[in-house]
Amino acid sequence: MHRITLAIALLAGATAGASPAPPLQVRAPVGAPNVVVVLLDDVGFGAAATFGGPAETPTLDALAHEGLRYNRFHTTGICSPTRASLLSGRNAHAVGIGAVMNSADERPGYTGVHAPDAATIAEVLRRNGYNTAAFGKWHQTADWEISQSGPFDRWPTGMGFEKFYGFFGGESDQFEPTLIEGKTPVLRPQGKGYHLTEDLAQRAIEWLQAQHSVTPDKPFFLYFAPGATHAPLQAPKAWIEKYRGRFDAGWDAIRPEILARQKRLGVVPANTDLTARPAGLPAWDSLSADERKIAARLMEVYAGFLSHTDAQIGRLVQALKDGGEFGNTLFIYIVGDNGGSAEGGLKGSISYMGAIQGLPEDRVKTLSRLDSFGGPDTYAQYPSAWAWAMSTPLQWMKTVASHLGATRNPMVVTWPARIRDRGGLRSQFGHVNDILPTVLEAVGLEAPTVFHGIRQKPLDGTSLAYSFNEPQAPERHRTQYFEVYGHRALYHDGWMASAFHARLPWQVISRDQKPFEADNWELYDLRNDFSQAHDLATQEPGRLKALQALFMEEAARNQVLPLRGQVLNANLPSLTRGRTSFTYYPGAVVPEADAPDIFNRSWTLAAAIEVPDAGARGVIATMGGAPAGWSLYLDAEGRPVFTYRAFEAGAIELAGNAALGAGRHVVQVDFNYDGGGYAKGATVRLQIDGTATREGRLAVTPPKFFSINETFDVGVDMGSAAGRYPEETGPGYAFRGGRIERVDLQLR
Repeated sequence: MHRITLAIALLAGATAGASPAPPLQVRAPVGAPNVVVVLLDDVGFGAAATFGGPAETPTLDALAHEGLRYNRFHTTGICSPTRASLLSGRNAHAVGIGAVMNSADERPGYTGVHAPDAATIAEVLRRNGYNTAAFGKWHQTADWEISQSGPFDRWPTGMGFEKFYGFFGGESDQFEPTLIEGKTPVLRPQGKGYHLTEDLAQRAIEWLQAQHSVTPDKPFFLYFAPGATHAPLQAPKAWIEKYRGRFDAGWDAIRPEILARQKRLGVVPANTDLTARPAGLPAWDSLSADERKIAARLMEVYAGFLSHTDAQIGRLVQALKDGGEFGNTLFIYIVGDNGGSAEGGLKGSISYMGAIQGLPEDRVKTLSRLDSFGGPDTYAQYPSAWAWAMSTPLQWMKTVASHLGATRNPMVVTWPARIRDRGGLRSQFGHVNDILPTVLEAVGLEAPTVFHGIRQKPLDGTSLAYSFNEPQAPERHRTQYFEVYGHRALYHDGWMASAFHARLPWQVISRDQKPFEADNWELYDLRNDFSQAHDLATQEPGRLKALQALFMEEAARNQVLPLRGQVLNANLPSLTRGRTSFTYYPGAVVPEADAPDIFNRSWTLAAAIEVPDAGARGVIATMGGAPAGWSLYLDAEGRPVFTYRAFEAGAIELAGNAALGAGRHVVQVDFNYDGGGYAKGATVRLQIDGTATREGRLAVTPPKFFSINETFDVGVDMGSAAGRYPEETGPGYAFRGGRIERVDLQLR
């Protein structure tokens, strides 16, 4: 007993004299706010009603009334670079993402590989006691890194986000999306009436509630980036019908109306002038009556889509208020990652991924489907001139980074606990790279100089917190370059030098050979010319020359050089290059970018399956989605079926005579390309156990892709339905009742 007592006494003494145990939890700074960043997609300066546009945005209105409107905030002019700059606080080229993932190339500033010396806002906040989550569009991971083979260190969960639910590509079907949760491909939830934006909002709310339930004192960072309003324009019909007839007057008539509202709201100066319609865009009155009907309806769909999106953000705001979190939440609502998108072409399209590849649409047939626009059977985008109109009063639209129609986007910031000037307007120059330093200052953190043992690039952005309660404070972001596809500009102390290069924004694929030396530079005094309406290049040649030189300095510093136009067929890693033979097994889900390149050539697909006595049904293999793609499946009766759709240009369906009997079978598809160039036709043959069963013809085939975000799958269809599956089945039409042994694909 004595020894035990002595031991206890010695232990107590040792414990009393020991150093305190190290903390096992990192806590955020005292009073640190929650942070929510909302980033919409493809919304021009003049689209939302809060900034004078035709689309009603009551959530944005309410937040603007409670907080601040920023009317000189800027993005990069295109989506992936904007997102890279926002998340890193650096210029997009400096972190390796100077172009969208689908147009990356081998130049250091354009590889699509996020540099390790530019930690994201999520990484920094998570390391400092925050919960972090991202919902929606990512578009930040290189094509060869987005498959289930990884690597996963540049996926959202490898870049600071504890939770991710959304999609990786530039766009997604809103009714049948291709989804990733964490690192795993998942099907959309069961049930009718599904819409992706609603799903994203619900998932975000559930995450907030779970986080608050377990750790109510722990702040969070929520990045909410829906696919809206990027094409396809898809929204619940009731939201579209709200705008019936509102755009019948056309884009030339609506621009002055938008500008008048903007002036009344004070979001543009009273002396702002409209800019001219770009050469190449048609006047509204030059369209035929049928063309005007199609164009007006597509704009109704767009407006409904934007209003529906704003309503889902309203649900998020209400959840924060209901949970008592809103008062100390820094809420940043950025209305677009660039200006309006011209990718629908001059006349618009109900299947725009085909239209941008040059595949035809029958306008008579399109007109007959007017009431279905925006629904699950269309993949629509409005005409290019609507993108120009939705960027009122500015020049140009998405991708033309030389001009403000591509790069100036509205932003609203609220923080009830700290922002006192409710409903105020801020006109200091801001850029998307300012978001990270703004958040860090609000939280009370410094940007790390070393992260994960890697010395970090200095921030390029400047915190906007100085403007929160000082409306007339001098702007601190004094210099900023812009560049996309050779279009380039330089902002410095109220002036902007702009050089349009060659690629027209409605020409999604461009092979320009124009020398950069031939580009015409323009000069604008943005202190007195909000819209870039008055070119002063001839009056101020010395100033223009100085800004041109400054652009070259910034371009060299940020890996913008050497300049090129749009790059096609870049020399980047590929998971399939050089291979002609592929074998896949059940459960394979391969992004189209990493799937065999079956375009403009012949190929053979052979699937070995086992069927039990009770029969089997479901998807065997598929690629693409509802607008374009193919699917080999067993229908409700167990018959083999092969479908192929080339957007609006044609489709075939080849079906076996009867259900497959019990035993092992080989179902084969021979795709025999006509040859002689791109997008030619093909003869397609379905074989069962070596016997030809059906044959069909395609007049044309897609020359480059089916989609940006769909997949090649075995045993399930992960995105939108590429086949005509039984109506009673849920998402995916998974293979059931038998076994898929293997699927072999041979390129010929």
